[in-house]
Amino acid sequence: MAFHSSQRIAELAVDAGAKKASMRAEHALLLGFLGGAFIALGFLLDIRVIADLPKEWGTFSSLLGGAVFPVGLMLIIIAGGELLTGNMMALPIAVLAKRATLAQLGRNWLLVLISNFIGAIFVAYFFGHIVGLTEAGPFLTKTVAIAQAKIDETFIKTLISAIGCNWLVCLGVWLAYGADDIGGKILAIWFPIMGFVAIGFQHVVANMFVIPAAIFAGHFTWADYIGNFIPVVIGNAIGGGVFVALIYWTVHKDSLQSSSKAISSIKKAS
Repeated sequence: MAFHSSQRIAELAVDAGAKKASMRAEHALLLGFLGGAFIALGFLLDIRVIADLPKEWGTFSSLLGGAVFPVGLMLIIIAGGELLTGNMMALPIAVLAKRATLAQLGRNWLLVLISNFIGAIFVAYFFGHIVGLTEAGPFLTKTVAIAQAKIDETFIKTLISAIGCNWLVCLGVWLAYGADDIGGKILAIWFPIMGFVAIGFQHVVANMFVIPAAIFAGHFTWADYIGNFIPVVIGNAIGGGVFVALIYWTVHKDSLQSSSKAISSIKKAS
């Protein structure tokens, strides 16, 4: 199964970030809605699979939940969608390579943040609350337990957990850029995402589903959600922007700068 070198992946990541930076607002909002909904559906599948497993299975249930959760990112990468956490790597590396501006980065992140939230809330409310998929028996118990565990962490623990989460998520996106065929992309996505879910790291878009789902069921408050959201979004930005984008840009900056200069020359000539 063919794959690209790390240097070529860096170039593809810059190209992806540059395209996202110039994306029309309505497209970013629509694809962001899909991205939030897809991640929420992956989390809903996780809960439906593991909620009623015997306690004696221990952490094996976390592995099973992690095994099905990655369907969300697979849908985003292959079918099409915008995900804030992935863009926390793609936009910064494009900015570092001078293929996008900080203003474009801020615009994209804001649009995708809003639309990811709408997509995740849509799934939490209509499928979780109205249909009742997170509000009955062991499924409610598991939803509340997961949300409780995320809310109960201190600010610094939540922030550090979020760094670890998006380090893995952005590596999943990074590896997916390295594959040209669907099978390769699925494998590239599956392992890092399974890892972050099994470990229990904090993901801002996943939390947009599970905490509101518990709120809709009568547990916790929106203030609890905001208290979790702030450190998670900061940590996710560090995980993707520093531990993936900045490090790989530093390693490959000479070739990336040469590519950017060549693209600028072509644009000027045309």
